[in-house]
Amino acid sequence: MSDSPRLETATFAAGCFWGVEESFRTLPGVVRTEVGYAGGTLANPSYKDVCNGRTGHAEVVQLDFDPTVISYDVLLAHFFEMHDPTQVDRQGPDYGDQYRTAVFYHSEEQRQAAAERIAMLNASGRFPRPIATKLESAEQYWSAEEYHQKYLLKRGLGSCHI
Repeated sequence: MSDSPRLETATFAAGCFWGVEESFRTLPGVVRTEVGYAGGTLANPSYKDVCNGRTGHAEVVQLDFDPTVISYDVLLAHFFEMHDPTQVDRQGPDYGDQYRTAVFYHSEEQRQAAAERIAMLNASGRFPRPIATKLESAEQYWSAEEYHQKYLLKRGLGSCHI
């Protein structure tokens, strides 16, 4: 019998994936991060494909986490704090649907938790505009090219321009 924790997977889109990955990578309980593409129509897209804005993919961070250390709700709270969830198809200077705000859920429980968080944030009056974050099924994920993985860490940077 294994004593290793049962890991869960979460996938988030919040603009350029470099800074999003770095923000999640450093959280206790997050054991793996990887940047990639989700939500589109083209199989195995490249960065160039996604940047043309015609594939429907979002730049995402997929992570594995230990739910005995960090809960999905804490990850959601972190996600909604790290970016402006009211912007449609943009974050900072980056624009296009590949930079949309989205939660790619892996289970009905994740979908429901994200929907409840969005409803709570909308009701709170904290933001001047409604939450634009989309809820999308995590049906297909494609890993980004190696040079995008842990991009900021490799360069000794703690964050991007956002």
